[in-house]
Amino acid sequence: MVRIGIVGIGFMGRIHYLASQKLAGGRVTAICSRDPKKLAGDWSGTRGNFGPQPGQVDLAGVTAYDSLDTVLADPSIDLIDICNTTTHHPDTAIRALNAGKHVLVEKAIALLPEQADEMLAAANRTGKLLMVAHVLPFFPEFRYAAEVVRNGTFGKLLGAHFTRVIAKPDWSAEIGEVSATGGPAVDLHIHDTHFIGLLAGVPKSLFSVGCEENGSVDYLSTSYLYGPGGPAITCSSGAVAMPGRPFVHGFEIYLERATLSHSSAGNLPLTVFPKKGVAFQPELAGGGDPLAAFTSELQAAIDGVRTNIEPGWLSGQLARDALMLCYKECESVRTGRIVMC
Repeated sequence: MVRIGIVGIGFMGRIHYLASQKLAGGRVTAICSRDPKKLAGDWSGTRGNFGPQPGQVDLAGVTAYDSLDTVLADPSIDLIDICNTTTHHPDTAIRALNAGKHVLVEKAIALLPEQADEMLAAANRTGKLLMVAHVLPFFPEFRYAAEVVRNGTFGKLLGAHFTRVIAKPDWSAEIGEVSATGGPAVDLHIHDTHFIGLLAGVPKSLFSVGCEENGSVDYLSTSYLYGPGGPAITCSSGAVAMPGRPFVHGFEIYLERATLSHSSAGNLPLTVFPKKGVAFQPELAGGGDPLAAFTSELQAAIDGVRTNIEPGWLSGQLARDALMLCYKECESVRTGRIVMC
């Protein structure tokens, strides 16, 4: 049994706790928060943009710690699940690794790529896993796309376009704060750069255009330049939509023998348009349950700890590269130039 300690009980900490209830071979045995109300199970202040409404949580059998030092000193805990704010990720992760714990840290891995490098170095030095909770590949539509590209089911990846545009959320003032999250071009867009890196690796260079307000790149459109032979990948992402259309994400992925299409706008299901034959909608497991992807993500981390093998989709290096790409794109927006990666 892999025993998990969650550090940080905000919206994402609550989601991880709820998702953990369906794990095989792992369970949450401890939580860590500075808030006495949260330690007592009152999580009513952890509202987010999906999932069950927050309220009282039954913490029977879960040890409550009010400091990081105390939870790290618990010898029974195998995995520290870091769900505090991004600015605290590097220090928390490095201290956990040095304490002999495996680590799962919520995206973004850190606020700056240099901090991510320090975290990776600590993992290498201690021999413990540093896994980063990028949940997008665990959603059924994105999992299907990743698997068919990886397996070459429909041939070579030729090109793709990704979309992720939201209205500025009323539940998180920090998303527009560069000092806290990096702004939408990091905190939101990193979902896309992570998935693009998973499919195609780091591009040779990129070119972005976008709009900036108060030092924050709020929207951008990027061409990822892989050189002759492609693939030709683009993405539009940001927080510029109106409240009446608060969230749209999706993709068109072009393969040698099929096109994959999915959009949350109008709840258009993932559809495969093969080169031969009729279009079809593949059967997808876990659809309709907003917590299922997080359970799958946590299960991958549990399996990684049990085998001491890093799960590819939770790779710390992949997460670091995704963060780096976001900053390269912001640089391109601000300079109007192609930026080397």
